[in-house]
Amino acid sequence: MNYRMNNNRKKADNFVDGVREHVRLGLKFSETVKGKLSLGARILQIGGVKRVFRQNFGVREGEKILKVSQCYLSTTAGPIAGLLFISTQRVAFCSERSIKFSSPNGELVRIHYKVSIPLRKIKRANQSENVKKPSQKYMEIVTVDNFDFWFMGFLNYQKAFSYLQQAISQVQNPVQK
Repeated sequence: MNYRMNNNRKKADNFVDGVREHVRLGLKFSETVKGKLSLGARILQIGGVKRVFRQNFGVREGEKILKVSQCYLSTTAGPIAGLLFISTQRVAFCSERSIKFSSPNGELVRIHYKVSIPLRKIKRANQSENVKKPSQKYMEIVTVDNFDFWFMGFLNYQKAFSYLQQAISQVQNPVQK
């Protein structure tokens, strides 16, 4: 009984740390909450996270979603909040909010920031954490052409990393039928 209580307490503490870290990465608490509410409304409006994935990235034959996580993608302009999709064929990220940028003809355009990495192009995935604040965990994905993508602020970091490792290993070590 003691083991179960300690195990449940540890899971709850990890979840609370994940929520705290996720909210800390946002610009302002009110903006983060507003973004989460708008994301939730958009997911409901579209019909669920699988449809969000299909709408933003399309679905390939035989592709299945394994895990969807809210997190941040680290960029030179700062962290971008969004959804990380781990499927049987790729890892994809789509920002929560659209981002403004200038088009070649000078117009301001709003688009969602998207990344799609085929699993067969992933060289490795690494776990990392802030030495001074171990609750700040990072996930690095390195591609075969040596690009790296850093994700952070997961609500459940360990579960997301576990699904990522599972997806990569299934592609790199396929089971013969």
